[in-house]
Amino acid sequence: MKKLIFSLFLFLSVRMINAQINAITESGDEVVLLEDGTWKYLHEEEHEETEVPLNQQIFSKSALSTFLVKSSKVNVGIWINPKVWTFTKGGANDVFEYQFRKKQDDLYAILITERLQIPIESLKTIAIENAKKAAPDIKVVKEEYRMVNGQKVLLMQLAGTIQGIKFVYYGYYYSNESGTIQLLTYTSENLLKSNLQDIELFLNGFVSL
Repeated sequence: MKKLIFSLFLFLSVRMINAQINAITESGDEVVLLEDGTWKYLHEEEHEETEVPLNQQIFSKSALSTFLVKSSKVNVGIWINPKVWTFTKGGANDVFEYQFRKKQDDLYAILITERLQIPIESLKTIAIENAKKAAPDIKVVKEEYRMVNGQKVLLMQLAGTIQGIKFVYYGYYYSNESGTIQLLTYTSENLLKSNLQDIELFLNGFVSL
């Protein structure tokens, strides 16, 4: 796997030290080429891979979520509580298919859909890189796999700063043969705790159709 990934890197510099090839990737990581053709990070301890845990709880939609918002691009839908949430359909130039807002509160959500099927592991990397464009200090606060209405999704909580405001993104990432979705809620950091229950109820309305 490392051989395959490494072949995609553009080297900025290569040098020999004691018959050992050191290199710097385009992302700025220092790596060492080994004699067997594999490679490793120069400072391996900084890049230890951690396995994303699976939450053993079963998540399902609330009985209060009675209105189904269906995607026209991917075979998924979101059951929402219409007494709590409003929604609008995105326009041709919007990155999202639907935008949601909790009534009388500063809690928002978007459904981003694409017809391209993307492995969840790759989707995670893409999502973080895209988030960094808006918030360079973005960091992963929480991540876990969940079984939601019979589908395995990745939950990620990201925190960062946009124009001086500390924001939190809390959402589900999912992909199947019909495409890929990101169902993301977002609010300011200070409002997360008071809205977490409504966030969970909203996200657990996600279904594959």
